[in-house]
Amino acid sequence: MEKTHTVYSKKTKAMRGLLFLLLLVVSFITLYPVIYIVLGSFKANNELLLGGTSILPKTFIFDNYKQAWEKANFAVYTVNSLIISLGVMILTILTTTMAGYVFARKKFKGKEFLYSIFVAFMFVNVGSVSLRPLFELAVKVKMNTSLLSIILISTGMGQATYIFLVRGFMNTISRELDEAAKLDGCTFFQIYYKIILPLLKPVIATIGLLSFRTGWNEYIMPLVFTMSNDRLRPLTVGVVMLKNSGDGTAAWNLMFAGSTISIIPIIVIYMCTSRYFMSGLTAGAVKG
Repeated sequence: MEKTHTVYSKKTKAMRGLLFLLLLVVSFITLYPVIYIVLGSFKANNELLLGGTSILPKTFIFDNYKQAWEKANFAVYTVNSLIISLGVMILTILTTTMAGYVFARKKFKGKEFLYSIFVAFMFVNVGSVSLRPLFELAVKVKMNTSLLSIILISTGMGQATYIFLVRGFMNTISRELDEAAKLDGCTFFQIYYKIILPLLKPVIATIGLLSFRTGWNEYIMPLVFTMSNDRLRPLTVGVVMLKNSGDGTAAWNLMFAGSTISIIPIIVIYMCTSRYFMSGLTAGAVKG
């Protein structure tokens, strides 16, 4: 009996060791590009162009950040990115929590069929194919001259996944709360914002973080929609354009510095929402 237990313990330790090794490899593959960019942002451009095996800069050049900030017009582009990201986040939270609440609590004809269509769109991604018709539509309704069109389109693209998470989380909330609120005279919408919405903090944090990231990292659509007005460009577009700001060569050092600056807001948002992030994501996925 003791021998069997010893063999079992050895197998368990071996499996844990292999799992730990696998996690180390995955972590290295994931973090290496980020570490390379952050350290590369302190290198001279010639050092990056010549390559080499050393990931550490020979000399730390902090002036890269000053040049990147000035040449990429960060003051304006950062504000544009924040407007887009916060707009997408707020609209996404409002629309998806309302839709998830309706799908979880309201009874109406064709509800399951409609919800199935929403879930199906989680696995459909037309990508840049839809960019031209969306841009032409924005031009026709005269919305291509502001950031509003980018916010509305970006908000609509992630609805299916977020509604799925909200409805799944709603199924963990007792319906007795709804019934008690009805007895107190609350309407269907009052139950949503007085009772249900405060209970959705974990899933709201999850949706808020993911939707903010979507708005912040959006590149192709803002690039197309702001081609005629560079004052509306977000930070992602400005950072990529830093590559062409060198004297005849690609300014990788400035682009890396700009990229490093641009990831700071995402890290801050994650730190503010990490308390609820995993619980909201797990509950929505399991109970959906």
